[in-house]
Amino acid sequence: MFRNFDRIAVIKASIILLAAIAAAAASLGFDPVVERTSASAFGPSASFTGAPSEGNCTACHTSFPVNSGTGSVTITGLPANYLPGQVIPITVHAAQSDATIFGFQLTAIDRDGKQVGTVQLPSQTPAQIQTIIGLVNGQTRTYVEHTVDGITPTVFGSKSWTFNWTAPATRKGKISFYAAGNAADSSGSPSGDYIYTTDESTLTGTAVSSFDADTASDTAVWRPSDGVWYSLNSSDGAFQAIQFGASGDRITPGDYDGDGITDRAVFRPSTGAWYVLKSGGGTLIMGFGQNGDIPVQADYDGDLKTDVAIYRPSNGLWYIWGSTSGLIVRQFGLSTDLPATGDFDADGIADLAVFRPSTGVWYIQASTAGFRTAQFGLSEDRPVVGDYDGDGRSDIAVYRPSSGVWYVMRSTDGFYAAQFGNSADITAPNDIDGDGKTDISVFRPSTGLWYGLRSSDQQLFVAAFGTNGDVPVPSGYLP
Repeated sequence: MFRNFDRIAVIKASIILLAAIAAAAASLGFDPVVERTSASAFGPSASFTGAPSEGNCTACHTSFPVNSGTGSVTITGLPANYLPGQVIPITVHAAQSDATIFGFQLTAIDRDGKQVGTVQLPSQTPAQIQTIIGLVNGQTRTYVEHTVDGITPTVFGSKSWTFNWTAPATRKGKISFYAAGNAADSSGSPSGDYIYTTDESTLTGTAVSSFDADTASDTAVWRPSDGVWYSLNSSDGAFQAIQFGASGDRITPGDYDGDGITDRAVFRPSTGAWYVLKSGGGTLIMGFGQNGDIPVQADYDGDLKTDVAIYRPSNGLWYIWGSTSGLIVRQFGLSTDLPATGDFDADGIADLAVFRPSTGVWYIQASTAGFRTAQFGLSEDRPVVGDYDGDGRSDIAVYRPSSGVWYVMRSTDGFYAAQFGNSADITAPNDIDGDGKTDISVFRPSTGLWYGLRSSDQQLFVAAFGTNGDVPVPSGYLP
């Protein structure tokens, strides 16, 4: 009897709460909910996760600013990199020591704000999780949230909800998950409740030198003497040897057809021609550049395909043939600058960047965040751009041959330095362990040995693969 009475009280409170949130949404100019599941009257309205162009639940629960209490909301279970069609269990956890009931709302969107992936709810009686649909800036978004039966703590002071999210069938680049959590006092009114927000993301296609479509880089070299690419798959240890290129070429690996597999490619300075062997089938041959140009292949238009591109030191011009955008020509840099392409603002588009050895200054023209400079490095240093903390942003980084020290300014985790290598080593940063973070790695030509430091467990990676004169494939991503 008491259980039924409490549930009726909660339902009444939820209805009042729903009305209040709807009114708040209208006053803030958010689009209305266009579809609801049958049980959604006992959960929040759509579009209050704190995602771009959304508000959060403080629109109704106004007692305290967002994220001002002693609790939290977290999203766990997301891998650093997802695979197309992968089923991923996701858990949302809300906690606060003195709260008595909890709620949440979550959505997953791509960089354009569009809903991405699908949700499968667990079989529960009664159901504790539901989905609703809303509109934000004309884009449909699906939301996962609690039901009236899903607000009771699993243990005192916290509540968790778990469901399956299935990644899209094709690569969509960075996918961001936004969640809001409510730590409430069960008073029946929106006052006295604390609201928390959080976000997490998962990436795809971040592994360089990946010839088997998994999320880890493969150990691979190119042999200029015979133009053969040798690789060892990280997924199954399979060996590959494919002849593509000739002595004098510069390797320009990338994913030119957008299938998540690295394509073997070379730039021939003597003729200014590009040759690309697409993993999906076919060969691209394109005249683009001249002797003296530096290849800077990357995805400059955000379509998940590597674009043919060169930097011309003689005039500081970048010439880019975007697979979607077509020809782009931009002036950015001086003749003595070293190009250092990367995605420094995590928008899925490669940014123009150069390192000026004479001053140790980096100049970055980010596609979304705009222009910035950073003093980082000495004249002898070599740029080794990568995402060393797995936040989706390329980090400013240099390797100092005289000391074998890597210096990295991680965009989330801050400064990091490690002695790893010697002056004769070739830098080959890549994702050895598939955790979405660039790992420090070198290839030693004198011995044909690879040395890497895995970010997942800080363990040493050593592999004998290659001979003197070979070019490590990951180094082909560094201009």
